[in-house]
Order: sequence, then C-alpha cells, then structure tokens
Amino acid sequence: MTTQEASKALMTPDASATDAPEKNDASSLLGRLSRWLERDHLPRESEVGTLYRAKLTDVAANKLAKQWGLRYQEAEGPERCSLLAGLVQAGVGLEPRGDQGLRLFRRLYAQTDSLQLLVELRADMLRWRNQVAGLTVLEHELESLLSSWFDVGMLELRPLNWDSPASLLEKLIQYEAVHEIRSWDDLRHRVASDRRCYAFFHPRMNGVPLIFVEVAFAQQMADNVQALLDPAKPADNLSKTRWAIFYSISNTQPGLRGISFGNFLLKRVIDELLRELPRLKFFATLSPIPKFVDWLGKQDGAAIQTLLSDKGEKQAVQDDPAAGAKWVERLRAAATGAHADTVRRSGLRLAAHYLKSMKNNQLLDPVARFHLGNGARIERVNWAADISAKGLVQSCGMMANYVYELDQLDDNLSQLTAGKPKVSRAIQWL
Repeated sequence: MTTQEASKALMTPDASATDAPEKNDASSLLGRLSRWLERDHLPRESEVGTLYRAKLTDVAANKLAKQWGLRYQEAEGPERCSLLAGLVQAGVGLEPRGDQGLRLFRRLYAQTDSLQLLVELRADMLRWRNQVAGLTVLEHELESLLSSWFDVGMLELRPLNWDSPASLLEKLIQYEAVHEIRSWDDLRHRVASDRRCYAFFHPRMNGVPLIFVEVAFAQQMADNVQALLDPAKPADNLSKTRWAIFYSISNTQPGLRGISFGNFLLKRVIDELLRELPRLKFFATLSPIPKFVDWLGKQDGAAIQTLLSDKGEKQAVQDDPAAGAKWVERLRAAATGAHADTVRRSGLRLAAHYLKSMKNNQLLDPVARFHLGNGARIERVNWAADISAKGLVQSCGMMANYVYELDQLDDNLSQLTAGKPKVSRAIQWL
C-alpha cells in the first residue's frame, strides 16, 4: 500500500461506521478496534488520535496501543509504512502539540512491554522520513525519548567470549559491520583467550548487544588487518604485550543512530583492560577510511595537485577534471600489485589530507569524526592494510591508526573544537 493509499484509507469511513450513529464511549472505540482487526483494515484517524490525546490510564486507548504495536511487529515493510503514515496523519492537528508525541511512545512501550519495538519504529522512521510527509517530527520526538532511555548510565558493559551463549555469538556474526566474520572458526579466533570483545547491553533488551568492540593485543601498533585477523597467527603472550588494538567497532541498531554511547564504550573498555592487564601502555585503533574513495573520486586536478609526490604527476593532473577518479583506480591497482614508491607516497598523502579535512566544523570522514570526537589523534596511515574487496572499494586498501593517550584526550578534543584536528608528526611530515 502506498502512502497516498494509506492516507485515503485513514480518511475514508468504513461501511459499518456509517450504518450506525458513532458512539464516543470506550466500548464504542473497542468495538471499532475489534472490527478493524477482524477486517484487516487500517484504523481510522480519529481512533489513532486517541493514542496521542488520551490519558496514559485510558483503558480503550491502551487497548488500541497494544493491538497497534502487535500489528506493527507482525507487519512487513509496506504495511509498516502505512501504519506510520497513519500515526503522522492523526497527529497533524495536535495544537499545541506539547508532549503528546512523547505520550504516544510511552503508551506504546507500556502496553507492548517492548523497547525493541520503539527502536524498530525509529529505524523505520529514518528509512521513510523522506517519503512520508511529517514523519520527521515524530522521529525527532522518539529520538529524544530514546536518548534518555539509553543514557550510558543505564547500560551494562559485558565481555563476550567463546563460552557466551550461542545466541549472542550469532549476533556478533550478524552485526559485524567492519570486517565480516566468515565462519564459526573465524569467530572463535576473534573471541579467543588472547583477544577481547566487549558489548554494551540495555537491561530491557538483555539479549541484544547495542554496540561491541573487538580488541587484539600486540607488541607494536598494528598496521595490517590481514595479519591481525589471520587465524593461523600464534596466540599473543598477554604478559608481554603493551598495545591494545581496537580493530572493529559495530553498532547493531539502526534505530539508535545519533544516540552516542560509543565514546563511553571505548573509555569503559580501556578502564577494564587496565584493571585486567595493568602492563598495557598504549591504546590504538586499526580503522577503515570508509569515505576516502568517494571523496577522492570527486576531486579535480587542481584540488589534488599539491598532494602528489612526483613533479611529473603534478603536471599531468593540472587541468584534468577527472584526476581524482583516475587516481582511485591507480591506487587500487598499486595496493595489490607492483608500484612505484611515488604512487605509495602520494596515496598516503591524499588519505592523510582527507582525514584532516573539515566542512562546517565537522571532519569529513565519519570514523575520524568518531575517534577525534573522543579525544584521540590521527597517528598513522597504513598502505595496503586492508586489501579485501571492501577495503579496496572504500579506501584503496588503506587504513588509519588513531591513538588514545589518556592524559591528552581533553586537550585533543579542545583542539578539534578549534578546527585543528590533532595529528602525529608522522602525519604532519607526509
């Protein structure tokens, strides 16, 4: 059903409603609700409107909220879109709106006892907000409510290992967003005794990790994810390692986008690691550069000319509007084959420049934005660090290290706020 059809359905009385005078009491509302469910029609706008206006103790409105929530949970995409369009339509005339939108969501949560439902609702709202007029208002109201309900103080940090329930381990495979987990043997390696994996949980979504981080240990800062994830790699002696490497951070719930608790996750994990392994000295990431190719492919010769390391290359791109796209292909080929050292140096300089670039006081790269927003610094760009198909597509195989130096986090964050991202000398010298 299209949004237009849904709106017509919401505005058109059904036959039974026109056969008898409309009643205003609770039994009438419940009767209409029962007929709606039996005939599989969408509820009328006047009925949905009670979800906003009625008191939270209203029996009829609460019954409707429970049935609406159950139907939404069972519905597929098109019907969900129609149900959301109905919510929007019913709330259009609320003046003053006040907290009636929040009342709607509190009622749905109270009657369905499902925080997961509200998280799914917001995910769908983000998905369809450009297709359903007015949905953005509801989405912002729900985001505000979820932000308070998912306050970091309510979240529990738990370690995950091979002895964790299979249902949780399956979710790691399902939600891993950085480096695909290809098999149970691959997963076993990532949660082995010489690795660590931590996740945040909400007490009302107990079986669902909201965000998780995977940690490896090393004698030095890692520069290659293929080596880091190699299942044949010998186990590290944790008594001798000094580096903790965060190599994957994955959010699992699209409906919690923009509700930031990832920064708290890393700080809590660092505290936990120091408690368990006090000899650790250094904390760094091995991170993707997910938007580098998108950025470079749009640059003309004038934009990248000064970043190239060879004089002939600079002259070659000078008046070329497609210079960036050509360099994308050149860097991809060089990452997996023979290449001149000047190509490698140019690639590292281009990536470092991109990582430092800002627009509207925001770093262009989302991963850099996350880590520098937590107080880290850009430490190093690594050549051919991820030559998987995904790594080549998004960053020509390059990856970045961000270092978390605990006594420098606040100063680094202040520097970022002033528009000067903190970078290492290695980055400055590129």
